[in-house]
Amino acid sequence: MKAVALTRYLPIDDPSALIDVELPAPVIGAWDLLVRVEAVSVNPVDTKLRAPKPGVEPAPRVLGFDAAGTVQAVGAAVTGFAPGDAVYYSGDVTRPGSNAELQAVDARLVAHAPRTLGAGQAAAWPLVTLTAWELLFQRMPYDSERGGQGRCLLVIGGAGGVGSVAIQLARRAGFTVIATASRAETVDWCRAMGAHQVIDHREPLAPQLAALGHAHVDAAINLADTDAYWTPLGEILAPQGHLGLIVEPKDALRIGDPYKAKCIGIHWEFMFARPRFRTPDMAEQGRILARVAALIDAGELKDIHRETLSPINAANLREAHRRLESGRTIGKLTLAGW
Repeated sequence: MKAVALTRYLPIDDPSALIDVELPAPVIGAWDLLVRVEAVSVNPVDTKLRAPKPGVEPAPRVLGFDAAGTVQAVGAAVTGFAPGDAVYYSGDVTRPGSNAELQAVDARLVAHAPRTLGAGQAAAWPLVTLTAWELLFQRMPYDSERGGQGRCLLVIGGAGGVGSVAIQLARRAGFTVIATASRAETVDWCRAMGAHQVIDHREPLAPQLAALGHAHVDAAINLADTDAYWTPLGEILAPQGHLGLIVEPKDALRIGDPYKAKCIGIHWEFMFARPRFRTPDMAEQGRILARVAALIDAGELKDIHRETLSPINAANLREAHRRLESGRTIGKLTLAGW
């Protein structure tokens, strides 16, 4: 099968950072699906795993997590899927990735793809959807249907992939949603996703929130820079508020006032935790994706896909990584077709 892989960890401008290879087709286990991958997308985790560092892989390493495709075969323990089904998923950080024509993936992490989306659109959703849903509704103590009623949520980094989904899910749950963005196009994107208000993350947050009538916010999710916003968020979060984080800090954080004084809940999200540790509830990821597919098909969620590159090959994946590393992407970029 065709695949895109790496053997060395190089800057993305190096043509050898990602290379086209031919690999044997995967062999599936009892809980697996064999999926013919039709589209993928790139997320920050891809660029972090590929980032320059010492070492050479003894065999080509295939990255990639988000995928949409068609089931080719099912393992003996699998129920609910059959060859020919259109599916979407984000996979498992401990297994070979989706940047290949064929992928073996645990069926418990998979859902039937939204009927109203093509593969190039569907591949935009899984990782950011799981991250936003788990963070808001499973790590943080809010119900997905009405948990935000009477509450205000601040989203740091609203125009990225996770932010694009989080804004929509939070508004649907009843939150007043304030997002941060700094460029005209990202401000417009946040508003299109459903943010009630948008403030500039390059400027102090508290005065901007006060001007909107919010002395404090009940909850915040920091999707950008844990260190930079640690102190400002501690100051603007209400007593007994909640903070959600997805980016590991560069420096050890001092957990103290005002977080301790206010009894602020701190919640970490890493959507690969369930598959990585084979948790008893790992099938929850398939259920979340199924629920979101239904919301997409019902017209309750807006498309987060911005552009598709074709075909899926090393040159286009290097371009996708380069754009993501620029820090200026909006929504999600996908790749489709071999």
